[in-house]
Formats: sequence, C-alpha cells, structure tokens
Amino acid sequence: MYRFLLRPRWLLFHLIVIAGIVGMVYLSLWQLDRLDQRKEFNSRVEARSEQPTVEFSTILDEIDSGDLDEDDAEWRTVSASGTYLPDQIIEFNNSQGGRAGDNVLTALVMDDGTTVVVNRGFVPLGQDLPAAPATEVEIVGFVRPSEVRERGDLTDADDGEPLTEVRRIDIPKISEQLPGDVAPVFIQLTGSDPAVGIADPVPVVLPELDNGPHLSYAMQWIVFAIFVAVGWVFAVRRSLSVRAAERRTADAGSD
Repeated sequence: MYRFLLRPRWLLFHLIVIAGIVGMVYLSLWQLDRLDQRKEFNSRVEARSEQPTVEFSTILDEIDSGDLDEDDAEWRTVSASGTYLPDQIIEFNNSQGGRAGDNVLTALVMDDGTTVVVNRGFVPLGQDLPAAPATEVEIVGFVRPSEVRERGDLTDADDGEPLTEVRRIDIPKISEQLPGDVAPVFIQLTGSDPAVGIADPVPVVLPELDNGPHLSYAMQWIVFAIFVAVGWVFAVRRSLSVRAAERRTADAGSD
C-alpha cells in the first residue's frame, strides 16, 4: 500500500521536505541565538552606562595597564576636558531619527596632552558642518572602541592626504593625522559645557535596548516547518486516495 513512497520521485520529495524542515528549524534556533545575544548586549549596555561617571584618563590608565580591555570599557560613562582641534572628519552614511546624514568627528586635546577622537553627533544631509567650540570644554560621553572593517566592507581612501571623510571610526588610521598620544578608544558625546547648541551636531542616541523581532521570527520559522510537514501528510493522503479510487475503478471494470 505504501510501497509507492519508495519510488525515486517520492524519495526526492521526502528529501526536499526533510531538508526544508531541518533548514527552518535551524533558522529558528539561529534567531533564538540572536535573541540571546541581543539580551546580553542590552544587559551589558544598561549595566555599564548606569555606572558612575569617571575621568576618561582613569579608563585610559586601566587600558594601558591591561586591567581593562577596550571592549570591556565600551559604554562606560566618562568625562574629559580640553580643547578641540579645528579640523573635523565626517563619518558618512549614517542615520538618526529616520533622517540620513553624517556623524561629526573632532579631536579633543585633553589637559594632560592626550588626544581623543570625539563623535560630537549627527548632522542631517544638507546641513552645514558646525564648527567645534574654540574655547576649553568639559564633555561627558560613552567610551566606544575603534571600529574595524568587516569582511566585504569598503576601505577608506589612502592617498596620503589627511582624512576628511571616513566610513568607520578607525582610531589607528585617524590617529596618523593627529598630534601627540592618541587614545585607542573614542568618546561618543552625550553632553558638554558649554552646552550643545541648536546648531551643533545632535548627540548620537544609544542603540535601541529592546529584544527586536528575533522571537517572532523564530516562531514563524517553526510555523513554516509545521506547514511543510502538514503538506507532506496531505500529499501522501491525497496520493493514497487517488490510488484507492483507481483500484476501485479497475475492480468495477473487471466485473
């Protein structure tokens, strides 16, 4: 009765169904893994950003001594004071609040002579690049590690000229055109004294600390896998019904 299921065409069908179900279950588990990663990231950002503000030089000392890894310093709130250099760099191809634009990177020479790159914030496309304050400033912001090029990403221009536009905040590359010792991490500005004005870049907001759509995507893949399994059952039952009808017709014709 079921021997037809072992025919080559049906065996191929079984393999396609099994491969589809296995693939969908894998994608569901992958989404659940992404969910776990997202929850871990949210917890890390919340825990570090809520710690008391410390002097940026303290973080640098801990990084230099090996007591603190650059990635472990990310999202710590720090303060620093110094004077901005006049030259600025644009990190292009960004968005914030549903608008496309650029992030403005400005080097801050701190009171101890160390230079740190500061992401002053976001400027929408078409808006003039605001100059950095010419007076000494006190800033507060989050520590961010140097950004690295992922596989497949484009590289920034390297023609020997000082960078004016970059795709990512690559501190080792940017530091080549900055004076003195350059901090291996940058600061993402959240506040400043003098205060950030209406014409200044808008500080970059924290990433969304929600769980995203990963759980719903995981459930969707499981539902799709169930649909495929149910479809296989219907296909087998329909084939059985057709074969049974053919046998009844053949029996009636032989009478």
